[in-house]
Amino acid sequence: MISLIIIARLLEYPSEELWEHCDELFHEAMQANELTNEHKQQLLDTMTALLKMPFLDAQADYCTLFDRGRSTSLLLFEHVHAESRDRGQAMVDLMAQYEAAGLSLNSRELPDFLPLYLEFLAHQPHAKMLEGLQNIVPILALLAARLHQRQSHYATLFDVLISLTNSEVNTSELQDKVASEARDDTPEALDAVWQEEQITFMGDAGCSTSEQTQHQRRFAGAVTPQYLNVEALHTAGSCGD
Repeated sequence: MISLIIIARLLEYPSEELWEHCDELFHEAMQANELTNEHKQQLLDTMTALLKMPFLDAQADYCTLFDRGRSTSLLLFEHVHAESRDRGQAMVDLMAQYEAAGLSLNSRELPDFLPLYLEFLAHQPHAKMLEGLQNIVPILALLAARLHQRQSHYATLFDVLISLTNSEVNTSELQDKVASEARDDTPEALDAVWQEEQITFMGDAGCSTSEQTQHQRRFAGAVTPQYLNVEALHTAGSCGD
């Protein structure tokens, strides 16, 4: 499915090749007949917004959006397992899916990197592709809500992905929950993470000021994103149930 490959390319770290071959990308997007006219136009508008940006600005925007904090991470299991032991097993299971499909990863990215997973699904039979998208639709909806809150043009890519799942999502409840989240990408939140991780070489006595402690407590809610119960976002009968 060509639209999955296009979205996967757009969700990767901006590269010079993307800018050099943008005409080809637009041509392929116009041929994405799996999309409705509305969603095809949304995809084209998002591509235009991204590719008209100066290259270095696009890279900086990408890093700010996807690499600062965890709440908009493109690693799928970050939003399900976080740092639990289940994450390792989930990685193994996903790798087994790739291997069963005859794919051998030579990428530096982790198996649950969304663009990589989308490209994998794009080469699967339609039923398998649809099942794979439906399995991650709660995560897609969560990311879409957070990106819309940040007024990012990337949010529309997730709207288009959700449209391909043939699923219904309770977006109003999700938007309310996301609106109440503490941002984990602010300078204060990132600074709090750094303070939590710094190594103390002189022991505890006299090395931690009350100001540091107050700072960490103040932004404790901004350090770790809220892991929402996204399963509840499915409406009855969605995802092939």
